[in-house]
Amino acid sequence: MNDLRIDPASAADLAAVLDFWKAAAEGTSISDDLDGVERLHARDPQALLLARREGELLGTVIAGFDGWRCHLYRLAVHPDHRRRGIGSALLAAAEQRFAALGGRRADAMVLDRNERGRRAWEAGGYHPEDHWTRWVKPLNG
Repeated sequence: MNDLRIDPASAADLAAVLDFWKAAAEGTSISDDLDGVERLHARDPQALLLARREGELLGTVIAGFDGWRCHLYRLAVHPDHRRRGIGSALLAAAEQRFAALGGRRADAMVLDRNERGRRAWEAGGYHPEDHWTRWVKPLNG
């Protein structure tokens, strides 16, 4: 794993990240388009972390901090490279980012049907809170 690099995405990476999510991420989001990731990158260029080995994109996580809470999204590892510590390395990098920003607790959005994802988050020390329900409203019609 010594040759695994985790760095923030550059603007030039964003289209490739969207393609990567089609192969490696579970589910889709209303923000899974170029405009959405460009907006994320413009607001916080350090939030989208990429794991690479020899230039090949192997994993992603969005580590967003709004000054109040630390939110994790789009933890994804390429199917051919799972179970090799890449997800754990991405989570560790995200948690280091949060600690440096003064964050106190991280949370993650995980699809209920995503059993593989739920196991990965649990292995990282995360757990569901049964006393919360996510409420949503699309803002674009």
